[in-house]
Amino acid sequence: MTIALERPQKSRSAQIREKLGYPVIDTDVHTQEFEPAVLDYLEQVGGSAIAERFKEHLPGASRFKWYKQSWEERFAYRTNRPNWWGRPTKNTLNLATISLPKLLHERLQESGTDFAVVYPNLATMAPNIGNEEMRRAVCRAINIYHADIFRPYADRITPIAAIPMHTPQEAIEELEYAVNVLGLKTIQIPGYVRRPIPAFEKYGPEVANEVVWIDNFGLDSEYDYDPFWAKCVELKVIPTTHASSQGWTTQRSVTNAQYNHINHFAIAAEALCKSLFFGGVTRRFPSLKFAFMEGGSAWGASLYADIIWHWETRNKQHLLSGNDPRLVDKEALTEYYARYGGELVHGRLDQIGDGLGFHHHLLAPEDPGELDEFALAGIEKPEDVRDRFLNHFYFGTESDDTRVSQAFNRAALPFGNRVKAFLGSDAGHWDVPDITAVVANAYAMVEQEIITEEDLRYFLSIHPLELYTSLNRDFFKGTAVEKDAEKYLQKSEV
Repeated sequence: MTIALERPQKSRSAQIREKLGYPVIDTDVHTQEFEPAVLDYLEQVGGSAIAERFKEHLPGASRFKWYKQSWEERFAYRTNRPNWWGRPTKNTLNLATISLPKLLHERLQESGTDFAVVYPNLATMAPNIGNEEMRRAVCRAINIYHADIFRPYADRITPIAAIPMHTPQEAIEELEYAVNVLGLKTIQIPGYVRRPIPAFEKYGPEVANEVVWIDNFGLDSEYDYDPFWAKCVELKVIPTTHASSQGWTTQRSVTNAQYNHINHFAIAAEALCKSLFFGGVTRRFPSLKFAFMEGGSAWGASLYADIIWHWETRNKQHLLSGNDPRLVDKEALTEYYARYGGELVHGRLDQIGDGLGFHHHLLAPEDPGELDEFALAGIEKPEDVRDRFLNHFYFGTESDDTRVSQAFNRAALPFGNRVKAFLGSDAGHWDVPDITAVVANAYAMVEQEIITEEDLRYFLSIHPLELYTSLNRDFFKGTAVEKDAEKYLQKSEV
Protein backbone atom coordinates (compact mmCIF):
# COMPACT_ATOMS: atom_id res chain seq x y z
CA MET A 1 0.00 0.00 0.00
CA THR A 2 1.26 3.45 -0.88
CA ILE A 3 0.60 6.21 1.65
CA ALA A 4 0.19 9.74 0.33
CA LEU A 5 2.71 11.88 2.18
CA GLU A 6 2.18 15.15 0.33
CA ARG A 7 0.80 17.84 2.59
CA PRO A 8 -0.32 21.43 2.06
CA GLN A 9 2.62 23.69 2.75
CA LYS A 10 0.58 26.63 4.03
CA SER A 11 -1.85 26.05 6.82
CA ARG A 12 -4.06 28.86 8.09
CA SER A 13 -1.63 29.19 10.98
CA ALA A 14 1.25 29.70 8.55
CA GLN A 15 -0.72 32.35 6.70
CA ILE A 16 -1.41 34.15 9.96
CA ARG A 17 2.26 33.92 10.91
CA GLU A 18 3.24 35.71 7.71
CA LYS A 19 1.04 38.65 8.68
CA LEU A 20 2.24 38.87 12.27
CA GLY A 21 5.73 40.12 11.52
CA TYR A 22 7.32 38.52 14.57
CA PRO A 23 8.41 34.98 15.52
CA VAL A 24 6.09 32.45 17.13
CA ILE A 25 7.73 30.46 19.91
CA ASP A 26 5.92 27.45 21.34
CA THR A 27 7.33 26.55 24.73
CA ASP A 28 5.56 23.22 25.28
CA VAL A 29 5.29 20.71 22.42
CA HIS A 30 4.94 17.12 23.56
CA THR A 31 6.76 14.23 21.96
CA GLN A 32 6.74 10.47 22.41
CA GLU A 33 9.89 8.35 22.64
CA PHE A 34 10.57 5.36 20.40
CA GLU A 35 10.73 2.75 23.15
CA PRO A 36 13.18 0.23 21.62
CA ALA A 37 15.75 2.97 21.11
CA VAL A 38 15.28 4.33 24.63
CA LEU A 39 15.89 0.87 26.05
CA ASP A 40 19.14 0.68 24.09
CA TYR A 41 20.30 3.94 25.66
CA LEU A 42 19.20 2.84 29.11
CA GLU A 43 21.12 -0.42 28.82
CA GLN A 44 24.23 1.50 27.83
CA VAL A 45 23.87 3.83 30.81
CA GLY A 46 22.64 1.49 33.54
CA GLY A 47 23.19 -2.03 32.29
CA SER A 48 20.83 -4.79 31.18
CA ALA A 49 19.40 -5.38 34.67
CA ILE A 50 18.25 -1.77 34.94
CA ALA A 51 16.73 -1.92 31.47
CA GLU A 52 14.78 -5.07 32.32
CA ARG A 53 13.53 -3.61 35.60
CA PHE A 54 12.51 -0.47 33.77
CA LYS A 55 10.31 -2.44 31.37
CA GLU A 56 8.56 -4.06 34.32
CA HIS A 57 8.18 -0.91 36.43
CA LEU A 58 7.68 2.00 34.07
CA PRO A 59 7.78 5.56 35.45
CA GLY A 60 4.25 6.58 36.21
CA ALA A 61 3.36 2.91 36.66
CA SER A 62 1.34 3.85 39.72
CA ARG A 63 -1.31 5.08 37.32
CA PHE A 64 -1.73 1.47 36.14
CA LYS A 65 -2.37 0.30 39.69
CA TRP A 66 -6.03 1.31 39.37
CA TYR A 67 -6.54 -1.19 36.54
CA LYS A 68 -5.08 -4.07 38.52
CA GLN A 69 -7.33 -3.55 41.51
CA SER A 70 -10.89 -4.67 42.16
CA TRP A 71 -13.50 -2.00 42.84
CA GLU A 72 -13.32 -2.91 46.52
CA GLU A 73 -9.56 -2.35 46.55
CA ARG A 74 -9.86 0.92 44.62
CA PHE A 75 -12.18 2.37 47.23
CA ALA A 76 -10.27 0.84 50.12
CA TYR A 77 -7.05 2.55 48.98
CA ARG A 78 -8.79 5.59 47.43
CA THR A 79 -6.80 4.96 44.25
CA ASN A 80 -7.34 7.87 41.90
CA ARG A 81 -8.62 6.95 38.47
CA PRO A 82 -5.97 7.89 35.87
CA ASN A 83 -6.41 9.40 32.42
CA TRP A 84 -6.51 7.21 29.36
CA TRP A 85 -6.37 7.59 25.56
CA GLY A 86 -4.14 10.63 25.72
CA ARG A 87 -2.61 10.50 22.23
CA PRO A 88 -4.09 11.55 18.87
CA THR A 89 -5.02 8.41 16.92
CA LYS A 90 -7.54 9.33 14.23
CA ASN A 91 -4.96 11.15 12.10
CA THR A 92 -1.87 8.98 11.62
CA LEU A 93 0.18 11.97 10.49
CA ASN A 94 -0.43 13.69 13.81
CA LEU A 95 0.47 10.54 15.73
CA ALA A 96 3.73 10.12 13.81
CA THR A 97 4.61 13.80 14.25
CA ILE A 98 5.08 13.50 17.99
CA SER A 99 7.57 10.62 17.65
CA LEU A 100 9.72 11.59 14.67
CA PRO A 101 11.92 14.71 15.03
CA LYS A 102 12.38 15.13 11.28
CA LEU A 103 8.64 15.14 10.69
CA LEU A 104 8.04 17.49 13.62
CA HIS A 105 10.67 19.85 12.20
CA GLU A 106 8.84 19.95 8.87
CA ARG A 107 5.42 20.40 10.40
CA LEU A 108 6.54 23.26 12.62
CA GLN A 109 7.37 25.19 9.48
CA GLU A 110 4.04 24.25 7.94
CA SER A 111 2.26 25.39 11.09
CA GLY A 112 3.73 28.87 11.37
CA THR A 113 5.70 28.07 14.52
CA ASP A 114 9.27 29.33 14.27
CA PHE A 115 10.77 27.58 17.29
CA ALA A 116 9.62 25.01 19.83
CA VAL A 117 10.75 23.69 23.20
CA VAL A 118 9.74 20.04 23.39
CA TYR A 119 8.75 18.06 26.47
CA PRO A 120 9.17 14.35 25.74
CA ASN A 121 6.65 12.18 27.53
CA LEU A 122 9.11 10.07 29.48
CA ALA A 123 11.22 13.07 30.44
CA THR A 124 8.33 14.57 32.37
CA MET A 125 7.94 11.34 34.38
CA ALA A 126 11.51 10.16 34.96
CA PRO A 127 12.48 12.60 37.76
CA ASN A 128 9.60 11.23 39.86
CA ILE A 129 10.90 7.63 39.97
CA GLY A 130 11.29 6.66 43.63
CA ASN A 131 14.30 4.35 43.38
CA GLU A 132 17.45 6.47 43.15
CA GLU A 133 19.47 4.09 40.98
CA MET A 134 16.62 3.75 38.48
CA ARG A 135 15.74 7.44 38.57
CA ARG A 136 19.24 8.65 37.83
CA ALA A 137 19.87 6.05 35.13
CA VAL A 138 16.62 6.80 33.31
CA CYS A 139 17.12 10.57 33.49
CA ARG A 140 20.66 10.22 32.14
CA ALA A 141 19.63 7.83 29.36
CA ILE A 142 16.70 9.87 28.09
CA ASN A 143 18.72 13.07 28.21
CA ILE A 144 21.37 11.50 25.99
CA TYR A 145 18.68 10.02 23.73
CA HIS A 146 16.86 13.32 23.24
CA ALA A 147 20.06 15.30 22.80
CA ASP A 148 21.06 12.88 20.02
CA ILE A 149 17.78 12.68 18.12
CA PHE A 150 16.98 16.40 18.19
CA ARG A 151 20.50 17.72 17.55
CA PRO A 152 20.10 17.82 13.72
CA TYR A 153 17.01 20.00 14.12
CA ALA A 154 18.36 22.55 16.59
CA ASP A 155 17.46 25.46 14.33
CA ARG A 156 13.79 25.02 15.27
CA ILE A 157 13.62 22.52 18.15
CA THR A 158 15.27 22.15 21.52
CA PRO A 159 14.41 19.37 24.01
CA ILE A 160 14.32 19.78 27.76
CA ALA A 161 16.69 17.87 30.01
CA ALA A 162 15.03 15.89 32.80
CA ILE A 163 16.58 16.89 36.14
CA PRO A 164 15.86 14.77 39.24
CA MET A 165 15.50 16.81 42.43
CA HIS A 166 15.36 14.35 45.33
CA THR A 167 18.56 16.00 46.61
CA PRO A 168 20.39 19.14 45.46
CA GLN A 169 23.49 17.06 44.72
CA GLU A 170 21.84 14.69 42.26
CA ALA A 171 20.15 17.66 40.61
CA ILE A 172 23.45 19.48 40.18
CA GLU A 173 25.21 16.42 38.80
CA GLU A 174 22.58 15.80 36.12
CA LEU A 175 22.34 19.49 35.30
CA GLU A 176 26.09 19.76 34.74
CA TYR A 177 26.09 16.69 32.52
CA ALA A 178 23.08 17.85 30.51
CA VAL A 179 24.51 21.31 29.86
CA ASN A 180 28.27 20.80 29.79
CA VAL A 181 28.42 17.39 28.10
CA LEU A 182 25.21 17.11 26.07
CA GLY A 183 24.87 20.79 25.22
CA LEU A 184 21.20 20.97 26.25
CA LYS A 185 19.99 24.46 27.13
CA THR A 186 16.53 23.94 28.60
CA ILE A 187 15.64 21.90 31.66
CA GLN A 188 12.60 20.54 33.43
CA ILE A 189 12.49 19.90 37.15
CA PRO A 190 9.70 18.04 38.96
CA GLY A 191 7.36 20.36 40.83
CA TYR A 192 7.92 18.50 44.07
CA VAL A 193 9.23 15.42 45.82
CA ARG A 194 6.88 13.28 47.92
CA ARG A 195 8.60 12.68 51.22
CA PRO A 196 7.35 10.45 54.07
CA ILE A 197 6.28 12.18 57.26
CA PRO A 198 8.78 10.86 59.87
CA ALA A 199 6.22 10.40 62.64
CA PHE A 200 4.32 7.86 60.52
CA GLU A 201 7.24 5.78 59.25
CA LYS A 202 6.94 3.54 62.32
CA TYR A 203 3.71 2.14 60.87
CA GLY A 204 5.53 0.51 57.98
CA PRO A 205 6.32 1.28 54.33
CA GLU A 206 2.74 0.95 53.09
CA VAL A 207 1.56 3.71 55.43
CA ALA A 208 4.69 5.79 54.92
CA ASN A 209 4.14 5.72 51.16
CA GLU A 210 0.71 7.29 51.58
CA VAL A 211 1.26 9.64 54.51
CA VAL A 212 3.60 12.08 52.79
CA TRP A 213 4.30 15.77 52.58
CA ILE A 214 5.06 17.72 49.43
CA ASP A 215 8.56 19.21 49.29
CA ASN A 216 8.56 22.10 46.82
CA PHE A 217 12.29 22.94 47.19
CA GLY A 218 11.71 26.36 48.76
CA LEU A 219 9.74 27.05 51.92
CA ASP A 220 10.23 24.40 54.65
CA SER A 221 12.19 22.13 52.29
CA GLU A 222 14.13 19.18 53.67
CA TYR A 223 17.23 20.42 51.85
CA ASP A 224 18.80 23.73 51.01
CA TYR A 225 18.37 23.94 47.24
CA ASP A 226 20.21 27.24 46.88
CA PRO A 227 23.32 25.48 45.49
CA PHE A 228 21.15 24.10 42.68
CA TRP A 229 19.55 27.47 41.91
CA ALA A 230 23.03 28.99 41.90
CA LYS A 231 24.18 26.32 39.45
CA CYS A 232 21.24 27.17 37.16
CA VAL A 233 22.39 30.79 37.13
CA GLU A 234 26.00 29.75 36.52
CA LEU A 235 25.04 27.47 33.60
CA LYS A 236 22.48 29.97 32.27
CA VAL A 237 19.44 27.70 32.27
CA ILE A 238 15.85 28.44 33.29
CA PRO A 239 14.10 25.88 35.53
CA THR A 240 10.73 24.91 34.10
CA THR A 241 8.25 22.45 35.53
CA HIS A 242 5.43 20.31 34.23
CA ALA A 243 4.12 18.83 37.45
CA SER A 244 0.90 16.98 38.21
CA SER A 245 -1.13 16.96 41.43
CA GLN A 246 -3.26 13.95 40.50
CA GLY A 247 -3.45 11.67 43.50
CA TRP A 248 -3.28 14.56 45.97
CA THR A 249 -6.13 14.74 48.47
CA THR A 250 -8.34 16.94 46.29
CA GLN A 251 -7.49 15.08 43.08
CA ARG A 252 -8.34 11.57 44.19
CA SER A 253 -11.66 10.48 42.72
CA VAL A 254 -11.84 6.71 42.38
CA THR A 255 -14.35 6.82 39.54
CA ASN A 256 -13.85 10.03 37.53
CA ALA A 257 -10.59 10.83 35.77
CA GLN A 258 -11.83 14.25 34.66
CA TYR A 259 -12.38 15.22 38.29
CA ASN A 260 -8.74 14.37 38.91
CA HIS A 261 -7.47 16.03 35.75
CA ILE A 262 -9.14 19.44 35.89
CA ASN A 263 -6.67 22.04 37.21
CA HIS A 264 -4.18 19.41 38.36
CA PHE A 265 -1.26 21.14 36.62
CA ALA A 266 -2.27 24.50 38.07
CA ILE A 267 -2.58 23.11 41.61
CA ALA A 268 0.90 21.57 41.51
CA ALA A 269 2.41 24.66 39.89
CA GLU A 270 0.87 27.01 42.43
CA ALA A 271 2.35 24.97 45.29
CA LEU A 272 5.83 25.28 43.78
CA CYS A 273 5.35 28.97 42.95
CA LYS A 274 4.30 29.85 46.50
CA SER A 275 7.17 27.83 47.93
CA LEU A 276 9.75 29.63 45.80
CA PHE A 277 8.23 33.03 46.60
CA PHE A 278 7.72 32.64 50.35
CA GLY A 279 10.97 30.69 50.69
CA GLY A 280 12.82 33.74 49.37
CA VAL A 281 14.29 32.06 46.29
CA THR A 282 13.31 34.94 44.02
CA ARG A 283 14.83 37.38 46.52
CA ARG A 284 18.14 35.57 46.76
CA PHE A 285 18.42 34.94 43.01
CA PRO A 286 17.24 38.15 41.34
CA SER A 287 18.27 37.04 37.85
CA LEU A 288 16.65 33.59 37.96
CA LYS A 289 13.27 33.03 36.34
CA PHE A 290 10.92 30.03 36.45
CA ALA A 291 8.27 28.72 34.06
CA PHE A 292 5.22 26.61 34.91
CA MET A 293 3.89 24.62 31.98
CA GLU A 294 0.40 23.50 30.95
CA GLY A 295 -1.47 24.89 33.96
CA GLY A 296 -2.60 28.05 32.21
CA SER A 297 -2.10 31.56 33.53
CA ALA A 298 -5.38 32.37 35.29
CA TRP A 299 -4.06 30.82 38.50
CA GLY A 300 -0.93 32.96 38.22
CA ALA A 301 -2.98 36.16 37.93
CA SER A 302 -5.08 35.09 40.90
CA LEU A 303 -2.07 34.17 43.03
CA TYR A 304 -0.28 37.43 42.23
CA ALA A 305 -3.25 39.53 43.34
CA ASP A 306 -3.87 37.27 46.35
CA ILE A 307 -0.30 37.60 47.65
CA ILE A 308 -0.53 41.38 47.50
CA TRP A 309 -3.90 41.31 49.28
CA HIS A 310 -2.49 39.06 51.99
CA TRP A 311 0.52 41.33 52.45
CA GLU A 312 -1.70 44.38 52.76
CA THR A 313 -3.90 42.72 55.39
CA ARG A 314 -1.41 40.41 57.13
CA ASN A 315 1.93 42.19 57.13
CA LYS A 316 3.63 42.55 60.51
CA GLN A 317 2.90 46.23 61.00
CA HIS A 318 -0.75 45.81 60.07
CA LEU A 319 -1.14 42.93 62.53
CA LEU A 320 0.53 44.83 65.37
CA SER A 321 -1.48 47.98 64.77
CA GLY A 322 -4.87 46.39 64.13
CA ASN A 323 -5.03 42.75 65.29
CA ASP A 324 -2.85 42.47 68.39
CA PRO A 325 -5.04 41.17 71.28
CA ARG A 326 -3.22 43.60 73.59
CA LEU A 327 -5.03 46.44 71.80
CA VAL A 328 -8.43 45.36 73.14
CA ASP A 329 -9.97 48.05 75.44
CA LYS A 330 -11.59 45.69 77.95
CA GLU A 331 -13.32 48.49 79.82
CA ALA A 332 -15.04 49.73 76.66
CA LEU A 333 -15.80 46.17 75.56
CA THR A 334 -17.48 45.45 78.90
CA GLU A 335 -19.59 48.57 78.47
CA TYR A 336 -20.79 47.40 75.03
CA TYR A 337 -21.67 43.96 76.40
CA ALA A 338 -23.53 45.51 79.34
CA ARG A 339 -25.51 47.86 77.09
CA TYR A 340 -26.33 45.45 74.25
CA GLY A 341 -25.84 41.91 75.61
CA GLY A 342 -29.10 41.61 77.54
CA GLU A 343 -29.92 38.26 79.10
CA LEU A 344 -27.11 36.61 77.11
CA VAL A 345 -24.48 38.17 79.37
CA HIS A 346 -26.53 39.11 82.45
CA GLY A 347 -24.61 38.23 85.59
CA ARG A 348 -21.54 37.11 83.63
CA LEU A 349 -19.83 40.35 82.62
CA ASP A 350 -16.80 39.30 84.65
CA GLN A 351 -16.36 36.35 82.27
CA ILE A 352 -16.10 38.34 79.04
CA GLY A 353 -12.33 37.99 78.71
CA ASP A 354 -10.91 39.74 75.66
CA GLY A 355 -13.94 39.05 73.46
CA LEU A 356 -11.86 37.08 70.95
CA GLY A 357 -13.29 33.63 71.55
CA PHE A 358 -12.26 30.41 73.25
CA HIS A 359 -8.53 29.93 73.88
CA HIS A 360 -7.67 32.73 71.49
CA HIS A 361 -4.44 33.30 73.42
CA LEU A 362 -3.22 29.91 72.27
CA LEU A 363 -3.26 31.10 68.66
CA ALA A 364 -0.65 33.79 69.26
CA PRO A 365 2.90 33.25 67.93
CA GLU A 366 5.41 32.32 70.61
CA ASP A 367 8.00 34.58 69.00
CA PRO A 368 6.97 38.07 67.80
CA GLY A 369 9.33 37.53 64.88
CA GLU A 370 6.93 34.90 63.57
CA LEU A 371 4.47 37.67 62.79
CA ASP A 372 6.42 38.52 59.65
CA GLU A 373 5.77 35.60 57.31
CA PHE A 374 6.94 37.72 54.39
CA ALA A 375 10.43 38.16 55.80
CA LEU A 376 12.13 35.38 53.81
CA ALA A 377 10.67 36.82 50.62
CA GLY A 378 11.99 40.25 51.61
CA ILE A 379 8.64 42.01 51.25
CA GLU A 380 8.39 45.47 52.79
CA LYS A 381 5.91 47.06 50.40
CA PRO A 382 3.48 45.92 47.67
CA GLU A 383 5.97 46.81 44.97
CA ASP A 384 8.31 44.16 46.37
CA VAL A 385 5.65 41.51 45.69
CA ARG A 386 5.37 42.76 42.13
CA ASP A 387 9.14 42.60 41.63
CA ARG A 388 9.66 39.19 43.29
CA PHE A 389 6.68 37.66 41.48
CA LEU A 390 6.14 39.24 38.07
CA ASN A 391 9.81 39.48 37.24
CA HIS A 392 10.41 35.79 37.96
CA PHE A 393 7.40 33.66 37.03
CA TYR A 394 6.13 32.71 33.56
CA PHE A 395 3.01 30.71 32.81
CA GLY A 396 2.71 28.29 29.88
CA THR A 397 -0.78 28.56 28.42
CA GLU A 398 -2.47 26.61 25.65
CA SER A 399 -3.36 28.39 22.45
CA ASP A 400 -7.12 28.13 22.95
CA ASP A 401 -7.19 28.91 26.68
CA THR A 402 -9.34 32.04 26.78
CA ARG A 403 -8.60 32.48 30.49
CA VAL A 404 -5.33 34.05 29.39
CA SER A 405 -7.38 37.24 29.28
CA GLN A 406 -7.07 37.34 33.08
CA ALA A 407 -3.28 37.46 32.80
CA PHE A 408 -3.54 40.35 30.35
CA ASN A 409 -6.31 42.29 32.13
CA ARG A 410 -4.06 45.09 33.29
CA ALA A 411 -6.96 47.18 34.54
CA ALA A 412 -7.76 44.51 37.12
CA LEU A 413 -4.20 43.51 38.08
CA PRO A 414 -2.11 45.30 40.72
CA PHE A 415 0.07 48.07 39.29
CA GLY A 416 -1.43 47.56 35.83
CA ASN A 417 1.16 44.96 34.78
CA ARG A 418 0.63 41.87 32.65
CA VAL A 419 1.18 38.50 34.23
CA LYS A 420 3.74 36.76 32.03
CA ALA A 421 1.63 34.25 30.12
CA PHE A 422 3.19 32.68 27.04
CA LEU A 423 2.36 30.02 24.48
CA GLY A 424 2.79 26.45 25.67
CA SER A 425 0.50 24.66 23.26
CA ASP A 426 0.53 21.10 24.66
CA ALA A 427 0.55 19.99 21.01
CA GLY A 428 0.83 16.22 20.73
CA HIS A 429 -1.67 15.41 23.43
CA TRP A 430 -5.35 14.56 23.09
CA ASP A 431 -6.47 18.18 23.41
CA VAL A 432 -4.18 19.51 20.64
CA PRO A 433 -3.83 16.71 18.09
CA ASP A 434 -2.90 18.97 15.16
CA ILE A 435 0.13 21.22 15.57
CA THR A 436 -0.88 23.24 12.51
CA ALA A 437 -3.90 24.61 14.40
CA VAL A 438 -1.95 26.24 17.25
CA VAL A 439 -1.27 29.70 15.85
CA ALA A 440 -4.74 29.95 14.34
CA ASN A 441 -6.27 29.08 17.72
CA ALA A 442 -4.26 31.81 19.43
CA TYR A 443 -5.15 34.39 16.80
CA ALA A 444 -8.83 33.53 17.19
CA MET A 445 -8.67 35.09 20.66
CA VAL A 446 -7.81 38.40 19.00
CA GLU A 447 -10.59 37.99 16.46
CA GLN A 448 -13.03 37.37 19.31
CA GLU A 449 -11.65 40.42 21.18
CA ILE A 450 -10.61 38.30 24.16
CA ILE A 451 -7.08 39.72 24.01
CA THR A 452 -5.53 42.51 21.95
CA GLU A 453 -3.03 42.33 19.11
CA GLU A 454 -0.42 43.68 21.51
CA ASP A 455 -1.27 41.00 24.08
CA LEU A 456 -0.90 38.36 21.37
CA ARG A 457 2.61 39.54 20.61
CA TYR A 458 3.60 39.23 24.25
CA PHE A 459 1.96 35.80 24.35
CA LEU A 460 3.56 34.35 21.22
CA SER A 461 6.88 36.14 21.14
CA ILE A 462 7.98 38.74 23.67
CA HIS A 463 7.50 36.73 26.85
CA PRO A 464 9.31 33.60 25.57
CA LEU A 465 12.11 35.75 24.15
CA GLU A 466 12.37 37.53 27.48
CA LEU A 467 12.41 34.31 29.47
CA TYR A 468 14.96 32.33 27.52
CA THR A 469 17.40 35.19 26.91
CA SER A 470 17.27 36.38 30.52
CA LEU A 471 20.30 34.30 31.51
CA ASN A 472 21.59 33.23 28.11
CA ARG A 473 21.75 35.97 25.51
CA ASP A 474 22.85 33.38 22.96
CA PHE A 475 19.93 31.02 23.59
CA PHE A 476 18.54 31.54 20.09
CA LYS A 477 21.89 31.77 18.33
CA GLY A 478 21.94 29.49 15.29
CA THR A 479 18.15 29.14 15.28
CA ALA A 480 15.44 30.35 12.94
CA VAL A 481 14.71 33.24 15.31
CA GLU A 482 18.30 34.40 15.87
CA LYS A 483 17.84 37.75 14.13
CA ASP A 484 14.55 38.44 15.87
CA ALA A 485 16.13 37.63 19.23
CA GLU A 486 18.98 40.05 18.51
CA LYS A 487 16.48 42.79 17.65
CA TYR A 488 14.55 42.09 20.83
CA LEU A 489 17.71 42.27 22.96
CA GLN A 490 18.84 45.51 21.33
CA LYS A 491 15.43 47.07 21.86
CA SER A 492 15.18 45.91 25.48
CA GLU A 493 18.52 47.56 26.28
CA VAL A 494 17.44 50.97 25.04
